[in-house]
Formats: sequence, C-alpha cells, structure tokens
Amino acid sequence: MTTLYTATPSSKTTLRKVTGAAAAGTVVEWFDFAIYGFLAPVIARTFFPAGDHITGLLQTFAVFAVAFALRPLGGAFFGALGDRIGRKKVLALTVLLMSGATATIGLLPSYSSIGIWAAVLLTLARSVQGLSAGGEYAGAVTYVIEHAPADQRSRYSSWMPAATFASFCGAALLCYLLTANLPAEAMDSWGWRVPFLVAVPLGLVAFYIRQRLDESPMFLEVLNSATAVHAPLRQTLRLQWNPMLALGGYISLTALSFYTFSTYMTTFLREVAHLPADQVLMSNVIALAFAAAMAPVLGRVCDRVGRRTTMVASCLLLGGLAVPAYLLASTGGFGNALAGQLLLALGAVTANVVTAVLLSEVFPTAVRYTASAITYNVSYAIFGGTAPFVATFLIASTGNKLAPAIYLTAIAAAALLAAFLLPETSGRSLRASSVAEQDAAVAPDGEMQRRV
Repeated sequence: MTTLYTATPSSKTTLRKVTGAAAAGTVVEWFDFAIYGFLAPVIARTFFPAGDHITGLLQTFAVFAVAFALRPLGGAFFGALGDRIGRKKVLALTVLLMSGATATIGLLPSYSSIGIWAAVLLTLARSVQGLSAGGEYAGAVTYVIEHAPADQRSRYSSWMPAATFASFCGAALLCYLLTANLPAEAMDSWGWRVPFLVAVPLGLVAFYIRQRLDESPMFLEVLNSATAVHAPLRQTLRLQWNPMLALGGYISLTALSFYTFSTYMTTFLREVAHLPADQVLMSNVIALAFAAAMAPVLGRVCDRVGRRTTMVASCLLLGGLAVPAYLLASTGGFGNALAGQLLLALGAVTANVVTAVLLSEVFPTAVRYTASAITYNVSYAIFGGTAPFVATFLIASTGNKLAPAIYLTAIAAAALLAAFLLPETSGRSLRASSVAEQDAAVAPDGEMQRRV
C-alpha cells in the first residue's frame, strides 16, 4: 500500500501567499512575452525592410517562433536547476531575465537606423525571453501544487492560467490605450516602445515578491531525505519519456488554442476581417478578461469531475467550436469578433486549467520541475510558437480563411487520443510518486530506476 504524504499541510494563509506570489510573477512574465504578439504589425514595420506586408508579418512571427524554439532549452536548464537548488530561487531568476530582455526590445534601434542588425538584435532579445519563459510556468505551478491539499490542487493551480490570461489582457489593454490615443505616426515612432519599457518596474516588483517566499516543503523533504536524487537531464528523459510523450500530446492542443486565441486572433481580425485596430484590441481585452475570470471556476470543476473528463471536454469544445468561431469573427463587426473569441476561450481555458495541474501530478518530485518544463515547452515550441506563423501561412497559401480553424480541429482530435493515454491523477498523493517511490527505486549507485 502506498504511503501517503504526511508532512504538515500548508495553512490557508500560506497557500494564499504562495499562490498570490506565484501568480504575480506569472503576470509579469507573460505580460512581457505577450506584448510582442499584440504589436506584431508595428514591429514588422520597425524591424524589417518595407515591402510586401504579408512577408513582413511572416518575418515577425518567425522571430516570435524563435523564442519558442528556445523555450525547451530554457525548460531543461531551469527545470534541472529548480530540481537541484529549489523552486524559489529559479522563479526569482526567470522574472529578472524576462524583464531585462523585454526592456531591451523597447530600446532597440529600428531597421531604418542600423539595417539588418535591428532584426538580429530583436531575435537575440526574443531568444533570452524564450529561455526565461521556459523556466517560468512549469516552475510556478509546481511551486503552488506542492503546497496545495490533494483534493484542491486544480483549484489553486488554476490561478496560474488565470494569471496568464490576465497578463495577456493587461498587455492588450495597454496596447489598445496607446493605439486609440496616439496618432499612427507616434505609435510607429515611439508609442510601441512603452509596453516593453513597463517591464522594468514590473519585473523589480515581482522579483522582490518572489525573493520573500519560502521554499516548497515537498522539495525540502526530498532534498533532505537520505535517498535524495537530483536526477541528471539524461535520466529524466530516460525514465519519464512515456508520460512526457503522452502529456505532450495533449498539451499540443493547450498550446495551439492558447496562442490562436490570445495572439493570432488579433492579427486575423485586422488582416482578414478588416476590423479597426482599436476594436480588435478591445474585443480581445474583453475575451481575455473573461478567460481569466473563468479559470478559477473551472479549476474547482476539474477537482470535482477529474482530469480526464476535463481533458475530453476541452477537446470537444475546441474541436466543435473552432470553425464556428472563425466564421463569426471573419464576418466583421465588433460583436461578431467578440463572440468568435469567446467561443474559442471556452475550450482554451479548460485546456489550460487541466494542463496546469497535470504538469505536477504526472511526475515525481525529484524530477517534477525538469520533466514538466521540458514537456510543456517542447509542446509550446512546436504548436504554440508556430501558431501565428502557420495560421498566416495557411490562409496565404490556400486562400481559405477557415484554414486555421481546421488545423485547430485536427489537433483537438489528436489530443483527444492522448488524453486517454494519461492516468486519472485527481486526488492522488504526490508523495506516492516522489519520496516513497525513490525509497523503493534507488539503486546502490544512486541512480533512479524505472518505476514499477
């Protein structure tokens, strides 16, 4: 019989402090990461040579994808570091890196000033953003869930997707205010830089908050145990590859739906539906605020109905509503644009909420940060970072404005299959897959053995 976790549970006061601090840092991290997508048309004009508009957008989204390509590397590095030295220190470091890289983008000279070097420097700054983001989300949800009661893990972890949607909402709102109140010339000249420079004070505040946190008690238990294992990356991949593949298959839908909803739809509404920029951003602000508000509600639902039911629901929602959502959004008008985004939000939020809790429930404590960060970021690199590029390319090459929706529907079908490969982890003791497992599965030479 599996030994249950017996360490003193975190008090409600501690849980609120931990969740609030993790969410605050997540808001700052993803605000910094989001503004690039919302300002893509301006960035295309600033950092790339004048010419074909679609080509400029594709180049901008290619740089967007570069940051995602580096997220798995960041996940592997910061994940292994977080499993070795602790969650708290790594989370403080990632928010500093993200803020510094974001502020750098706001200070870069344009293509008209230094030519191709503008695009090169932009790519380098985005690369640092990608490395930082790779260590952020999985670490934040791991830190929160290692404090939470077994029957309320999704309730508390759901504040991380809520924080992510809220940060995108804040980024969209700031971009809206600038777009609505500045002449186009001023926006192209200096207005677009303001959101990037806001990263400096926000980052310092988030760093201060995270520095004052205590370490995860579950991590400390593993760290101080006689059989503590700080598994190298190679061992993590060798021993956890099966659940990593299954979970990654499902997260492909989470990644694609999130960036289709939060980032690409603003470009779609401008370029395909020909909606004015201020209406595009305001409709996106409302939809993102709705998503942020829904996340904690769905977190409680996920704890009640279980992980697999929630995964299946997200696949059906996204698979069934993607085409209607795009049809509505493409007809033009503020109301239709908002309605289309709200339809996408239903499935995107559901997928993000269950993904947050699965990242920690599927893997043992000793390698939880490493395995979850790699799984999450590889999926996001392949399906999230490429979402705006692929969607733009599909419409340009096929002439079919519903092509991105068909793509999303196909990924939803594949994710549904992956959902049935994952075990039901709701309410399962995290310790049963951490210290207790290690006690029974550590070889004399200290290497972790395959779970029986």
